[in-house]
Amino acid sequence: MTLRYPWDTPPERGQAIEVAKGVLWMRLPLPMKLDHVNVYALDEGDHWTVIDTGFNSRLTREIWGELMAGPMGGKPVKRVIVTHHHPDHVGLAGWFQNEHGATLITTRTAWLFSRMLLLDNQSVATPETIAFWQSAGMDPEILAARRVERPFNYADIVAPMPLGFQRIQQGDSIEMGGRTWDIHIGNGHAPEHATFWSRDDNLVISGDQILSSISPNIGVYATEPEADPLAGWLEACERLSKLARGDQLVLGGHKLPFTGLPVRMRQLIDNHHGALKRLLDHLDTPKHAASCFATLFKRRIDKDIYGLALVEAVAHVSHLYHEGLVSRVRGEDGAWLYQRKQ
Repeated sequence: MTLRYPWDTPPERGQAIEVAKGVLWMRLPLPMKLDHVNVYALDEGDHWTVIDTGFNSRLTREIWGELMAGPMGGKPVKRVIVTHHHPDHVGLAGWFQNEHGATLITTRTAWLFSRMLLLDNQSVATPETIAFWQSAGMDPEILAARRVERPFNYADIVAPMPLGFQRIQQGDSIEMGGRTWDIHIGNGHAPEHATFWSRDDNLVISGDQILSSISPNIGVYATEPEADPLAGWLEACERLSKLARGDQLVLGGHKLPFTGLPVRMRQLIDNHHGALKRLLDHLDTPKHAASCFATLFKRRIDKDIYGLALVEAVAHVSHLYHEGLVSRVRGEDGAWLYQRKQ
């Protein structure tokens, strides 16, 4: 079995590809290295259910207008389902609620994270964030710049969200687009990440939990510096892999839809086990997380993705620490130095 990509070209701006009866695949731009997010609309007859939304920006709202007037036929959006709390997925959920009267459906953790982060508006990095960067061994030049520059704020690209949502959780099912979908919860990339598995045909809507050609970022952040998201990621991958069939069409949050899910699940699992093995060998001598980029990623890390690489490196060394395979001591510069236990 191999991975197959039924479509080699994504939909253009304001256009949609019908990937199954009543299921539209659409794409929105992102102003970053990963330059797009996939969103989906499921036909409910007289209205639509939308899954994920893109950033809150003038451009994204404009494109949604084109989509609703064009391939979505002018029918209203009455439900918005958010797979997880990251801004490219939840950014316009509040706009759909406030401007279009849609009901928001998501997991409790995704909603709570979104509401919390909308309130966390900073003009400079907090002391806790700076301490976290130091503990990871952030490059001194990058750290000096980040001390004084305005940080990313969630509210910059996520619309205000009104009070109230409809909760989904592990074991639930939901009716969408003339199908019944079982809800299975992932973790690691984002806490309580929702995925949807059709009972009636071969469709899987996976958000960022399962992607076709990139591995979702798994990071530790200053909000929970002792977290072990990689443990949650590996557990979820093993659990979800038991649901995988070769004929399933997987609709992810980025890149192209694909079939061959059993192969992809094994790749995602083996990728991180391989990275952990390389990392453990690398830590024969003490190193901080930022010294592990070449070993983990096997490529040059540029400044535009430095932050994502840093939090993922922390996730991997932290996992080894939580598993009892490495020890750590605090260096004079505040960075944790990890070393393989003898």
